[in-house]
Amino acid sequence: MAREPRAVTTIKDSVHDHIEVSGVADALLDTPPVQRLRRVQQLGTANLVYPSANHTRFEHSLGVYHLACEALDSLDVSGVRATRTRAAAILHDIGHGPFSHAIEGLIHERTGKYHDDVDDLLAAGEVARVLGDHGLDPARVAAMVRGEGDLAGIVAGELDVDRMDYLVRDAHHTGVPYGTIDHGRLVRGLTLHDGALVLDEGNVQTAESLLLARALMNPTVYNHHVARISTAMLRRAVERLLATTDSTPETLRRMDDPALRTALRDCEASADIARRLDRRALYKRAVWAEMADVTDDPFGDDPVLDADRGEIRAYEREIAARTDVDRDAVLLDVRSRPTMRESDSRVLVNGDVRRLDEQSTLVRALQMAQREQWRLGVYAPADDVETVGRAAVDVLGLDIDGALVSETTRGQYSLDEFE
Repeated sequence: MAREPRAVTTIKDSVHDHIEVSGVADALLDTPPVQRLRRVQQLGTANLVYPSANHTRFEHSLGVYHLACEALDSLDVSGVRATRTRAAAILHDIGHGPFSHAIEGLIHERTGKYHDDVDDLLAAGEVARVLGDHGLDPARVAAMVRGEGDLAGIVAGELDVDRMDYLVRDAHHTGVPYGTIDHGRLVRGLTLHDGALVLDEGNVQTAESLLLARALMNPTVYNHHVARISTAMLRRAVERLLATTDSTPETLRRMDDPALRTALRDCEASADIARRLDRRALYKRAVWAEMADVTDDPFGDDPVLDADRGEIRAYEREIAARTDVDRDAVLLDVRSRPTMRESDSRVLVNGDVRRLDEQSTLVRALQMAQREQWRLGVYAPADDVETVGRAAVDVLGLDIDGALVSETTRGQYSLDEFE
């Protein structure tokens, strides 16, 4: 029998002011997997660029829960469907490893798991007990976290409350002015049409504002070159840790940030990079190339754009061999091809359901802007950037000279690093 909801807990939040937490979410708050999120940075290593970006996945999860509750109220959804959605909202990030997305690709390569694969975390222990006490099937909650099932689009869809919260929250904590969106109107604009979640008529511009905010946040915060460099260094350190110690990808998934930092400092193979990250003695850009510098056909096959992890390591070794630099000191950063999942969102227009990118010329322009914002990076210690850059251009077959960037004479905290 489902347990009666507990008294409401009110939490002061930096973005949404006061958040009221009750029922299953209140019971889940103090479970170890949710509390671990207090020790996982929302933006990984971005605080090396924006010193105030120290917010956590725990805060974000509360914000997602708050907006999910508003969406459920607007949609007039109640009962077990609403309870399941609230549980999925508070639990949606418990699968994140340390430093959030920074090493998620590395974990996926070795475990086949992404952060939204949370079945094992929900199937046993305190989380499973709480869900059972509230009449919820852990497997159905886990499916909703993955974006599957009834109302899953609220938490894990194209225009979900996850995006609505992180854009506003990340902008607030970094101090950049680009994450302002009308999430209240977006939440109220969600409606059910033939059982599917869509945006109601008159909300195309509101959806455009979210995509515009993300398009501005990408180069400024999420893909800022210092954030990319520090993330690449962190990945290399974790690779060394896994290769030389008894640490496993499975244990890595469940660490928090302090535990991983300690493990990296204590491991001889990763200690040098760990010290560099602690001191912010970061590698510099040897190459910073646009997509047009890499390929003439951004939609066609390309050996660099499509390189897997093994092929990227082979490129790094060849670049290092041509420059007499330690092969682990050359980092090749090939971002995924740009995508805009939100453009697949469905909107009601004169009673018909259409894709957002079919209805909005602005969205199509933002898709083009994403390709123009894409960058390939090659990073190396400051003393080696010139020689590494020249070798990288040759090895990768880049059609440029202007992508070589010497940062050896810049101050450690130059204005360019913050803008």
